[in-house]
Amino acid sequence: MEITLLTVGELEVNCYLVSEKGRAVIIDPGGDPKAILRALEEKSLKLEGIINTHGHFDHIGANGPLKAACGAPLYIHRDDRHCLGDAQVNLSMWAGLGPVVSPPADVLLSGGEALELAGLKFEALHTPGHSPGSICLKVEGVLFTGDTLFAGSVGRTDFPGSSWEALVDSLDQVILPLEPDTVIYPGHGPASTLRVEKQQNPFLTGRL
Repeated sequence: MEITLLTVGELEVNCYLVSEKGRAVIIDPGGDPKAILRALEEKSLKLEGIINTHGHFDHIGANGPLKAACGAPLYIHRDDRHCLGDAQVNLSMWAGLGPVVSPPADVLLSGGEALELAGLKFEALHTPGHSPGSICLKVEGVLFTGDTLFAGSVGRTDFPGSSWEALVDSLDQVILPLEPDTVIYPGHGPASTLRVEKQQNPFLTGRL
């Protein structure tokens, strides 16, 4: 498995290109579709899936161009599906950057699914809090956390639909029980490990 990081969009979102033997999945294509398509072409990769960890505008901005160019199915949790076509709900109008909309999802997730894409098995973990439909994606000892967990911090819960109580429950019930050596790839900022976050992240150290 190869993981390529592309930092995209106005809010510098971590967009991940996860590939295996010429096949790929994109996680959170938040913008700059030409750069993403160029990366796929340079690596001679066939895109087999587009997965949004949640529906905020900075994580969905390139969904449309990627679907149009590659025909890959789009995945999102069902509780964030309404974000895709609504610039108010996905916060793009709030951010003042102009409306961002996406095509509807081809597959609505509930959490707990094993997605076999690009020769890899991704486990979709429902982790509400930052948004009702936030998910993390677990594959081969790696966890793509979206805006649920960052290196040294956690996702904001002051947006409409966010919930601090739900985020705390997601941390307690879903994140903390994972293997300490799990590598964390968040939606913004640097990578980490769960072991380091348990030791240093102030939002996790008090929960052990």
